[in-house]
Amino acid sequence: MAETREEETVSAEASGFSDLSDSEFLEFLDLEDAQESNALVNMPGPSSESLGKDDKPISLQNWKRGLDILSPMERFHLKYLYVTDLATQNWCELQTAYGKELPGFLAPEKAAVLDTGASIHLARELELHDLVTVPVTTKEDAWAIKFLNILLMIPALQSEGHIREFPVFGEVEGVLLVGVIDELHYTAKGELELAELKTRRRPMLPLEAQKKKDCFQVSLYKYIFDAMVQGKVTPASLIHHTKLCPEKPLGPSVLRHARKGGFSVKSLGDLMELVFLSLTLSDLPVIDILKIEYIHQETATVLGTEIVAFEEKEVRAKVQHYMAYWMGHREPQGVDVEEAWKCRTCAYADICEWRKGSGVLSSTLGPQAKKAK
Repeated sequence: MAETREEETVSAEASGFSDLSDSEFLEFLDLEDAQESNALVNMPGPSSESLGKDDKPISLQNWKRGLDILSPMERFHLKYLYVTDLATQNWCELQTAYGKELPGFLAPEKAAVLDTGASIHLARELELHDLVTVPVTTKEDAWAIKFLNILLMIPALQSEGHIREFPVFGEVEGVLLVGVIDELHYTAKGELELAELKTRRRPMLPLEAQKKKDCFQVSLYKYIFDAMVQGKVTPASLIHHTKLCPEKPLGPSVLRHARKGGFSVKSLGDLMELVFLSLTLSDLPVIDILKIEYIHQETATVLGTEIVAFEEKEVRAKVQHYMAYWMGHREPQGVDVEEAWKCRTCAYADICEWRKGSGVLSSTLGPQAKKAK
């Protein structure tokens, strides 16, 4: 039985603030034999039609008609992006785009792997604190839960030196990015270490291509967290992107949970003020160490760890490139021919215009790039 403690947090799923790690999903794209990673796959032309959720054919011509007007952020009605959205672009940007355009392709066996990974993450979280479910009815209530979790976790990290599932958010290149850090703890030397858990269906480490994606993901977490504790994230920016109403009264369930945590608040704005003060006045340091831990799902055996070197200039350059797609300044790109092996088990391989054009996006697939302002 997991040890219980006095403090309680609301699960990311309950608060609508999930940043599910897709390490388990990408494992399906690993080849059984890593030696085949550089081998090219046969690249037949894709079918001109695919089946949607209702099993009706989706014509690529109809699917993309008229999409040159809106950027992906506008087209998908996105107020913000998850860190894992950008991390999956590091694997294959076009796969990310297809995932937004044509949802519902996730096979049952892949969903089962994701569920297993989520269960392992939950079990680790329960080792430190209880989880409670707080009903929410508005987006203000949902964000209030995130803020309450942060307010509870900051003193817990300072007093006990160890927390899990810490929400992060911040504006990067004009877009709000949100995510959830798996674990933060202080080392014996007093350094703040971020530990990211990745579960593996098979008892083997991932290929280098996936490790690159994972390294980019934890680097983004550090970039955002550091900005939060340095006072670079502002309430005005958050309100601008999320369209939240800080004056809106919180729901009764959220207010009860806040009072239980010792916070006398009435609105989201009250909580926001407490959070931003706590972040900047609590003497939280920036993250010193980035670590990724790979474990086998079935046996919980640690397969290996990676210590990630944080390169800010490289991270910013990648973010700028990836954000250009979301802002509509360029079309999505597929993988280089050297990494065409990734297509072997991609759910969108049969309809991928990048494969059909041997690395050139068809004019019928992507929206016309908007000129950067």
